[in-house]
Amino acid sequence: MKTLVLIGLNLFLAGFFIFLLTRRDLLAFRHSHRWWLTWLAIGIITLMDEFTSIFYVPAEAYRFIGPAALVFIALTSLLIRFMSSRFTEIGEILERHDIIGGGVYSFSYMVLGPVVSFVAVASIMVDYTITACISAVSAVANAISFTPYAHAASLPMLISLGVLWFVAGLNIAGIKANIRFTFGIFILAAIIILNLIASGLVDFGRLGAAPRLDAAVAGAWGAMQRGSLLDHYGTFVSHIAFCILAYSGIESVIQTAGLVRSWKDIHKAYWFLALTVGIVTPLVALLVLTAPIDFAQHEMDLIPHFATILNGHGFGVLVAILAAFTLTMAVNTAFVASSELLERAAQRYQFNWLIATNRRDSLYRIHLMNAGFFSAIILITGAKQALLAEMYAIGLLASFCINMGSLLIYRYRMGTTEIQYHTSRLGTLVLWLILVSCFVFLAAVKVRGTILWASVTTLVLIAGLLVARRRGPEVQAMAQADAVEDMVAYLKGFRTETVHIFFRRAEEPKYGMEEKAPGRERLQRGITEKNSVYITFFSPRAGLPPKAAPNHFRFPLGQMSLYHEIIGLLEMMESEFPKRRVVVTIGWPLSSWLDRLSITIMYINIMRLPRRFPEFEFIMRYITKVPMAEKQVLAKSAAGKKSKPQPPNSAPPSPTSP
Repeated sequence: MKTLVLIGLNLFLAGFFIFLLTRRDLLAFRHSHRWWLTWLAIGIITLMDEFTSIFYVPAEAYRFIGPAALVFIALTSLLIRFMSSRFTEIGEILERHDIIGGGVYSFSYMVLGPVVSFVAVASIMVDYTITACISAVSAVANAISFTPYAHAASLPMLISLGVLWFVAGLNIAGIKANIRFTFGIFILAAIIILNLIASGLVDFGRLGAAPRLDAAVAGAWGAMQRGSLLDHYGTFVSHIAFCILAYSGIESVIQTAGLVRSWKDIHKAYWFLALTVGIVTPLVALLVLTAPIDFAQHEMDLIPHFATILNGHGFGVLVAILAAFTLTMAVNTAFVASSELLERAAQRYQFNWLIATNRRDSLYRIHLMNAGFFSAIILITGAKQALLAEMYAIGLLASFCINMGSLLIYRYRMGTTEIQYHTSRLGTLVLWLILVSCFVFLAAVKVRGTILWASVTTLVLIAGLLVARRRGPEVQAMAQADAVEDMVAYLKGFRTETVHIFFRRAEEPKYGMEEKAPGRERLQRGITEKNSVYITFFSPRAGLPPKAAPNHFRFPLGQMSLYHEIIGLLEMMESEFPKRRVVVTIGWPLSSWLDRLSITIMYINIMRLPRRFPEFEFIMRYITKVPMAEKQVLAKSAAGKKSKPQPPNSAPPSPTSP
């Protein structure tokens, strides 16, 4: 029975992969003088990272949770797929703001500023560092598990260092060669792991797994029933936290978004991951954790040992070799994603020497630097997998929390009308609370990992702030911004009785104060370029908006809120123009009531302005893109053209002409 199943499965897989290999531009294509990856390629790079978790996470989860780990690994898979939809949303937001790649760093910088972004950089670099280190160590442990050197002290460390430098060389060779090699390993991994799953399902009854599965489900349900509701939540959070490493690498897709052309490729890649590793990982965990295995004796080689039980020693060796190769590809994912992250940071702070490329468009200096740093971490930790896993989980959850928190804040401020793909804000809030709870739990339980993560984060934060103070792009944007004195001098240059102040947004008129081009109101009675100014408060992180007209002034938002910036500006107007009539116009929001909740506080504060400045006139209204006065002028012009007599031989006017 098993033989027939495996023969049929392998014939199908052979035909399927032969068909894939005949497709043009399957993995990469050239456009605009550079190589781009397809959604399948970027999905496979991340899959090789997530997929490797099956070789060490089931044993890690079993050590802390017991047989119930198989249930919570499946629940964690659902939670991660839920979170991947939020990563897709972040990808579209970044693309709309012309920010390609950088993932959690770019998004947290845009939303929360440089301080939080450096914490994000530290957390995500901890993830990539430990991904490389723990994968290299685990690859060697699986590869030599069937040899006499399985318990040697120094040999695994030396081989792990060799794996790191081999992958560094692969990345220096260029992304095209890299993805081809990775796709070859993916084909091998898919064939072997599907044979493992098929064999496990066929032998499920022979191994007596059904009673163990029932006991595991009953244990998980019983753990969730003990104590109060708060205890139930605590049990859920603690068990999810111990299983979160099974899906490490999920953020790599958004991190490497600079390698694909559109956020839609990110969306497809996440669906690919959900339908492959999102199903395979829980299924393998279920089969392994219900098998008759002494888990204490086979913590480092759990999957190869399970393969030996199913199909003999030869198949176990084959799975061990697969583990070594796939774990090596997880090291590759860490190199690719970390290089994209460091490239974005180097571009922002103008470290152009670091992002120099070779003739294969490879960031070879970053790859060499990463290889040296990863090697140092392996030497410092003595290649101890348990310590690496603790530090890894803390950094992973920290980056997740920053990402989801930044998305909540951004969506609270901006609403949903600017993006095509958006998710539930309530769902994002629930997800963020779960992730924060997991982080707090692990930080309290895994003290060593917390100390290591906090140390790295502190060092990166200090160094980053020192760099940002001198090289930050926001410093240049603030230096190029207009001064309030310039606006006052402009108005004093025209001795008009009335002064009109229009507050306008720096972006499209979708969320609050409606934007209109300066000078539109000159067709309205009493408003000219000489007696009106347009004011834009902008975030220095978003860059200096273009100057639309001579009477358009752009002021940076500093430490104070927008409301207090408006107060300061109006106080200066009050002191500089005590005898003039000042009219302040503020736009009216037209977005949905749910989106308007994000600007409620701002408009409550604005309603206090008339009492604060009783000598000023305040107008809150919606101004169309083409004001009524302009429409009337255009209508009169059109009527005049129609009434004008036509030459005898002239053609009648076009129906589309005004």
